[in-house]
Amino acid sequence: MFGSLGAPELLIILAIVVVLFGATRIGDIGKGIGRGIREFRRELKDGQEEDAQHAKDSSSLSSTALS
Repeated sequence: MFGSLGAPELLIILAIVVVLFGATRIGDIGKGIGRGIREFRRELKDGQEEDAQHAKDSSSLSSTALS
């Protein structure tokens, strides 16, 4: 009953979205989504670098404490 979506169905959905939101609003939504994804990736990368720095600091502190 609910098989995969084909090209005609996707085109109909796209046409409905364009009619509802308008072409310029869809562009704004796309920009916002892209900006959000870029910021999410940047924060994820910063968090990984911060975790690596904490691990490096922890290992140097523990080796210093053992000496």
